Amino acid sequence: MTRTPYEYALLRVVPDLQRGELINAGVILYSQHHRYLAARTHLDADRLRALAPDADADAVRTSLRAVEVVCHGGPAAGPAATDDAGRRFRWLTAPRSTVVQPGPIHTGLTEDPGAETERLLDLLVR
Repeated sequence: MTRTPYEYALLRVVPDLQRGELINAGVILYSQHHRYLAARTHLDADRLRALAPDADADAVRTSLRAVEVVCHGGPAAGPAATDDAGRRFRWLTAPRSTVVQPGPIHTGLTEDPGAETERLLDLLVR
């Protein structure tokens, strides 16, 4: 198989915007060639509590799951479901000032975007 380009961004949890400390909590990967868009998330609640003892871990998990839903598409994704994967990726990775924020976009090459998503999650998040 031929390795093809993909783009990815980390999902970061910034529990206190003024302090700017963050925890990597997920990865979004988009491959135009494979028509692939997915997010995988993992919130380390102990790390979150260490940065922000009053943080609402359940609310953060809900926000992370929402990113996964938008990537998957379908009716649960709401209006974003009608957009193609590339537009959804660009929307999800646009800068925002919320507790769950996308990091910068990076690129790579892969034969299997699903396996690469899991590899990045293990390497950069877990």
